[in-house]
Amino acid sequence: MNRRLALASSVAGAVVVALDGTLLTIAQPTLQRDLGASFAQAQWTTTGYLVAVAALLVFAGRLGDRYGHRRLFGLGMLGFAAASAGIGLAPDIGWVIALRVAQGVCGALLQPATLGMLRAACPPDRLRGPLAARTAAIGVAAAAGPLLGGALVTELGWRAVFFAHVAPAALFGLLALTARTPEPPRLVVRLDLPGALLLALTLAALVHGLAGVADSGGLASAAPALEVAAVAAMVLVRHERRTAHPLLPAGVVRSTAVRSALGVLVIASAALHGALFVCVYLLQDTLGLTAFESALRSLPLALFLIASAPLGAVLLRRAGARRTIVTALLVLAAGVAALSAASALLPLTAGFALAGAGFGTVMVAATHVALRHAPADASGVTGGLQQTALNVGPALGVAAATLLTHLGSLRTPLLAFAVLCGAGAVLACALPGRAAREDAEQAERDGRDGAAAVAGRETG
Repeated sequence: MNRRLALASSVAGAVVVALDGTLLTIAQPTLQRDLGASFAQAQWTTTGYLVAVAALLVFAGRLGDRYGHRRLFGLGMLGFAAASAGIGLAPDIGWVIALRVAQGVCGALLQPATLGMLRAACPPDRLRGPLAARTAAIGVAAAAGPLLGGALVTELGWRAVFFAHVAPAALFGLLALTARTPEPPRLVVRLDLPGALLLALTLAALVHGLAGVADSGGLASAAPALEVAAVAAMVLVRHERRTAHPLLPAGVVRSTAVRSALGVLVIASAALHGALFVCVYLLQDTLGLTAFESALRSLPLALFLIASAPLGAVLLRRAGARRTIVTALLVLAAGVAALSAASALLPLTAGFALAGAGFGTVMVAATHVALRHAPADASGVTGGLQQTALNVGPALGVAAATLLTHLGSLRTPLLAFAVLCGAGAVLACALPGRAAREDAEQAERDGRDGAAAVAGRETG
């Protein structure tokens, strides 16, 4: 797949998924009223999607490594379009929930492929720019989503929100499946189905449990799901150590750089989304702002996230991953801390701007580290793990924010998230240093991967 088509498809897939969540948040109250649904049923339109995505992301990435990321992306986009159209025609809330789960399955297919296609189409030293463009596009979606969603729901109703996905998702799905551009040769990858089932159970139970914490404000109702997640995780670790063909390749699991990058993504996304969850109530209940005024106050977050994406690529090249990510996490910590003490317009604007700049830089840099330091034939699994981190992190953040708010005040979780970002900066010290050393290490790894690929094809 050529670089331009790979980048366009990657951006389109990321934007469709990012817009989906934002638009649904705006449409959910109207959807609930029109279908006569309960609050719990309306929440399951989000929870069902998140559980399906979290459960299948890594296995979907492995499928992409075996069958081709372009093929998985095309199928995922077409399925996403079909599910969106079905939701727009759904007669009741039961159909909406079921189709949202189906949409989550398709989202899991396409999300790792958006990164796998980039890794396959771009040399390791050319990944920074495409990743920056992808992150900036997500920022644009985050900024435009509330405005677009509000306009669609107000003028055309909640069903228009889902119909809006159909044309772009179907177009890029068809382009991906019909493109005749050559793809790099793939090794035969054996699928670890028991490992996939155990990981799916672990992640599904974890996300479901964390959603329960956020809904109820306590651990009691979520305890059974979290216990299932813990037991499944222990069995998964035991299985992965013993099987000859693990779902999570040794080159990914044993890489300090990959593990640290994924940990940083979980921490940063937990801190940001937990802080945003709290800020909605802080702005509207404590400061007395309307929903629209609150959206305007938080707009610098999206704007600086967009602006920080290309800056993150430049910093990666000049300062290396370690310095870039440590600095960005400290900027994110400063932004969250500023929000905890803000009451006037200028401090609020500064807090949201710092948070957006820090998170955007972390997202570009940590994703870059994870992709380039994983084996080339495991780029799909790595993409799945990156997307899993960005799905589990927000669930952790919102659950922690709910618990800490009950224990203290609205400002308590914000201070805790600032401290968490500081801990993430310590973790980031394990990341690689300057870009020149990264390039030398990657060239050596690429040589080994290429030799192994040739040997695999010759023996196959």
